[in-house]
Amino acid sequence: MERLQHEGVYNYLIKLLKPGKMGQANGRLPSMDSGQPAPEGKVVLKKKVTLLRGISIIIGTIIGAGIFISPKGILKNTGSVGMSLTVWTVCGILSLFGALCYAELGTCIKKSGGHYTYILEAFGPLPAFVRVWVELLVIRPAATAVISLAFGRYILEPFFMQCEIPELAIKLITAVGITLVMVLNSTSVSWSARIQIFLTFCKLVAILIIVVPGVIQLIKGETQHFKNAFAGNDASVMGLPLAFYSGMYAYSGWFYLNFVTEEVENPEKNIPLAICISMIIVTVGYVLTNVAYFTTISAGELLLSKAVAVTFAERLMGNFSLAVPVFVALSCFGSMNGGTFAVSRMFFVASREGHLPEILSMIHVRKHTPLPAVIVLHPLTMIMLFNGDLYSLLNFLSFARWLFIGLVVAGLIYLRYKHPDMPRPFKVPLFIPALFSFTCLFMVALSLYSDPVNTGIGFAITLTGVPAYYLFIVWDKKPKWFRKLLDKVTVTLQILLEVIPPEEDQKS
Repeated sequence: MERLQHEGVYNYLIKLLKPGKMGQANGRLPSMDSGQPAPEGKVVLKKKVTLLRGISIIIGTIIGAGIFISPKGILKNTGSVGMSLTVWTVCGILSLFGALCYAELGTCIKKSGGHYTYILEAFGPLPAFVRVWVELLVIRPAATAVISLAFGRYILEPFFMQCEIPELAIKLITAVGITLVMVLNSTSVSWSARIQIFLTFCKLVAILIIVVPGVIQLIKGETQHFKNAFAGNDASVMGLPLAFYSGMYAYSGWFYLNFVTEEVENPEKNIPLAICISMIIVTVGYVLTNVAYFTTISAGELLLSKAVAVTFAERLMGNFSLAVPVFVALSCFGSMNGGTFAVSRMFFVASREGHLPEILSMIHVRKHTPLPAVIVLHPLTMIMLFNGDLYSLLNFLSFARWLFIGLVVAGLIYLRYKHPDMPRPFKVPLFIPALFSFTCLFMVALSLYSDPVNTGIGFAITLTGVPAYYLFIVWDKKPKWFRKLLDKVTVTLQILLEVIPPEEDQKS
C-alpha cells in the first residue's frame, strides 16, 4: 500500500489535528498553505517503559486467569497430584528457557514487534506475515476472549455465591471489560503503565492470599492429599500435550516486553533484568500456589470446582473469601491490559513494514498512542467472546502460538550462524534455544494427534496466511480504483481518529 508521503497532505493533517488547531477562534480549519509552523513535540512512541514498568508488563500479563483456571486442565490431563505439580515445575523451567532466548533476541534486535520482528529478521517476510496474520485473526482475539471470560466470571462471583452465574451476564460484563481496556490503551501510555503496576501489585497480593494460608496448613501437617501423590489415572500420550498447553498458557506472557522494545529505556540492560526477575517471581509463586491448593482441596474436588481459588478461600477464610474473586478479577484485567498494550505494537510494526494496512502504523497526535492498532482487535475479540468455549479456545490458540514461538527460538540459532558478528550484549548457551524450540515443535506435533479438531482448524487458518500474503503484499498490480479507494479510506480514518504517521518516518 502506498504511504502518504505527499508533503502537502502531511502538513495539512498536522495543522488540522495538532493540539490547539481543532478549536480556532474563527472556527475554520487551517488551510494547507497557511504557513503556520507545527507545534513543538514530535508525534512518536516515546521511551516510557522503565525497568519497573517492564517487570509489571511481564508479571502483570503472565499472572492472569491461568493459575486460577489451569490447575483444573492440568490435573485432568495428568491424572495425579504429583504429576500435575511436576508439569507446573517443568512448564516454569521451559518458560524460563524461552524467556532467556527472547532476552538475547531483544538485546541484539532492538526493534519492537516481538515474534513478528524476529521471524522477519531470521526467515523473511512470508513467515513473518503469516505470523501477524494468525495473530490478528486467531491468537490475540482468542487469548483476549479467554482471559476476559475469566475476568467476567470472577468479577460476578461475589454476587452469585449461592447459585450459578448466568452465561449471558458473564459475557456482557466481559464485553464491558474488553472495551474499557481498549479505551485505556488508546488514551494514555503513561496511565496504562501506571495502572499495570497497580494491577501487578494486586496480582501478587492475590497469590500471597493463597500461598500464606497454604504454608500454614503444611505446618499444621495437612499433607493427606500429597500421600501417594503419583497414584491415580495414568497420564497418557493423549493427555500430556494438553496438560502442557494448560501449564504453558498459565506462564505465557514472558515474551510481551519484546513487543515494545523501542519504548524500553536502556533495553540492553532492562530487558534481560526484567525477564529474569519476573520469571523467578512467577515460577516460585505458581508452584507454591498449587501446593497450597492441595493442602485444602483434594484432586476430585479441584476437578469439580469452577473457581479453584474461591473454593480454596471459602474453606480457610470464611467471609474474607469474598475478596479473592475481586483480586482475581483485577489480575485478569491486568493481563488484558498488558496483552493489549504489547500486541498493538506488533500490529504497529507490521503496518510500518507494509504487511498490514497503513492506518495501523499511525499515532494519535495528542495522546501519542497507536490508536488504530489498539482498536482493530475490538470487533474480532467480540466475535470470539460470543462464539466459543473457554477450554476449546485455550487449546485452539495454543497450537498457533507455540508453533511460532518455537520457530522464533529456532531463528535465534539460525541467526547465530547467519550473523555471527551481530552484537549480543546478552547471550544464552546454545542448548537452551535448541531444547526450547524442540519442545515447542514436539508439543505442536503431538497436539495434531491428541486434539485433531481444534489444532486442525488452527492449522488451516494459519495456512490461509500464504495466499493472503501473495494477494495483499506481493501482487502489486492492483486496480488503480482500488488503490485510490484505499487512500481515501486511510485519509478519512486519519481525520476521524486524529492520527498521523510518526513524524520521524515523514522526515526520513
